[in-house]
Amino acid sequence: MPDFQEVYHLYFRDVYRYALSLCRNESVAEEVTQETFYKALEKLDSFDGKCKVSVWLCQIAKNTYFAWYNEQKK
Repeated sequence: MPDFQEVYHLYFRDVYRYALSLCRNESVAEEVTQETFYKALEKLDSFDGKCKVSVWLCQIAKNTYFAWYNEQKK
């Protein structure tokens, strides 16, 4: 696993675009992306390498977005 700064710089744009495709709102996509990388930093040690880093990050982004969306519905 590359170091976190490298992961952030390599994948920030892809994760942001993915989040934007989910929510269609730039400010929400930015928030989801930042939260995604925060969660990824917390869980970096648990990344097992069974999938690509980009897939792992987009899965975190998807879960983060839907958690945000469900919270907004309340």
